[in-house]
Amino acid sequence: MNSSNGRPTNKFEDQVPFSPEIAYHQPESTMAARGSHPGESLTVCSETLGGIIYRSIRLVVFSNRLNLLMPFGPLAILVQKLTGHHGWVFGLSLLGIMPLAERLGYATEQLAFYTGDTVGGLLNATFGNATELIISLYALKSGLTRVVQLSLLGSILSNMLLVLGCAFLSGGIVFSKKEQVFNKAAATVNSGLLLMAVMGLLFPAVLHYTRTEVHFGKSELALSRFSSCVMLVAYAAYLFFQLRNQSGLYISANEEERETGDNSNDDESPEISKWESIIWLLVMTAWISILSEYLVGAIEGASNSWNIPVTFISVILLPLVGNAAEHASAIMFAMKDKLDISLGVAIGSSTQISMFVIPFCVVMGWIMGQPLDLNFQLFETAALFLTVIVVAFMLQEGTANYFKGVMLVLCYLIVAASFYVHVDSNSEDQPVP
Repeated sequence: MNSSNGRPTNKFEDQVPFSPEIAYHQPESTMAARGSHPGESLTVCSETLGGIIYRSIRLVVFSNRLNLLMPFGPLAILVQKLTGHHGWVFGLSLLGIMPLAERLGYATEQLAFYTGDTVGGLLNATFGNATELIISLYALKSGLTRVVQLSLLGSILSNMLLVLGCAFLSGGIVFSKKEQVFNKAAATVNSGLLLMAVMGLLFPAVLHYTRTEVHFGKSELALSRFSSCVMLVAYAAYLFFQLRNQSGLYISANEEERETGDNSNDDESPEISKWESIIWLLVMTAWISILSEYLVGAIEGASNSWNIPVTFISVILLPLVGNAAEHASAIMFAMKDKLDISLGVAIGSSTQISMFVIPFCVVMGWIMGQPLDLNFQLFETAALFLTVIVVAFMLQEGTANYFKGVMLVLCYLIVAASFYVHVDSNSEDQPVP
């Protein structure tokens, strides 16, 4: 049965988490046969609650083969306590966080069934970026400001090139007989915000390299903090504009099809309830937070053990794990011809990192007394600028196919190779080849 707004109505909506009422839509005759004794009623309720919890754990934890990597998280903590070998701790933490990030995306996808495509894409981007934000805050607390800059930059590059490219590629292969379309207006607004973010990162770098600061070493930091506050205000205005004032302007093609009754995916329904999704989001976020502390503490030791630059670890390896949720969600939605949600996850996530997470970390560093600024250095800023330009050109037609996906993935390989041979001038502990 469909609801009035075209979304599939599900019996779990607006119910209490793990409530026995969920499984209690039974015929009256069945209830009467069981009797009305209070003890019998209590036993039935208890059994039903246990069944609901078992079903929820089975669906979330045991329904994906990637979850076989979950034991690596506790193993990383054990290795840290027993040996302190940073290389092993970092590798095991990476493997342990990966399924958690993917399950975070799954829970967000389930929650998106109750919110619609627009809010669903925003939720996917938000909780998908929870991993990056948690890792960044732990790194900032440890004084690793350069790791914060590089990991967040890598998340933007990964989302815009690798995640979006894989989504276009997989969607183009599945729907090879037609050209997939998406809302060009929403993509244009996101491209504009990304260019604004590039502007915010470019001016502190130019100010630094031209040595035209009024107060050397202080003006750059002051400009970064002011620009961060402006970017936060701009992102808040964007959210209000998208969700309230102009929500109809950015309605996705899938929502339009549902309104006209032309969508074949109307029979899809969530596997878990709304409150179950929220609880699992909180559980996964808490566990990611614990592992992130061990991950950040082992970065420099892993760089020395593996003989890999900190730059490559921060820009390429950390985002690959942090973006597991976005990667899985974007590909899955593209293969269902829900490209608007895929773009909301990939491009929306990049926009959120550049316009919210990075400025938020700068402000948090200000509060913590850590001098985090928006000067990402010339090489890194140039990589971001070129990436935004390439993706903006790919999105300007409002269509997607597998060839565009191949191009974006190949661009990411070029970026990854460039950072592998790039020596970060700000890093004091680069491993010697």
